[in-house]
Amino acid sequence: MALKIEKVDVWAAPLRDRPGSLAGKLCALEDAGANLGFVIARRTGKKSAKKGVAFLTPLSGAKQLAAARKTGFKKTKSLHSVRIEGANRRGVGAEITTALAEAGINIRGLSAAAIGSKFVCHVAFDKTAEATKAARVLRRL
Repeated sequence: MALKIEKVDVWAAPLRDRPGSLAGKLCALEDAGANLGFVIARRTGKKSAKKGVAFLTPLSGAKQLAAARKTGFKKTKSLHSVRIEGANRRGVGAEITTALAEAGINIRGLSAAAIGSKFVCHVAFDKTAEATKAARVLRRL
């Protein structure tokens, strides 16, 4: 299975649970030239907490990093991610997760999507060593 595998930095920012909170942050990054490949946002805790969090990747260059910092994004130190891209076919997700499990690597989180004939998957780990090992294991598939 031909896969493109790379370790990626993940950026996170708190959100207020109200209309426009995420839009404002994404617009600022777009204005700075960011072309994001992955964004996930969600509420944290109970609805009454009125808080959320956004995760995204990639960011690069001084202008994008400055915009990220200005809007509350920080490169995560506790979330280490591997991006996997390849041809979509039945069972590819099971193959990826089975390979990681057989290597004794615990997954912190996984987000994946298929569009047409391709898929992209982001797998998160607690430690950079786990992400490095996962990338090595997945390159053997």
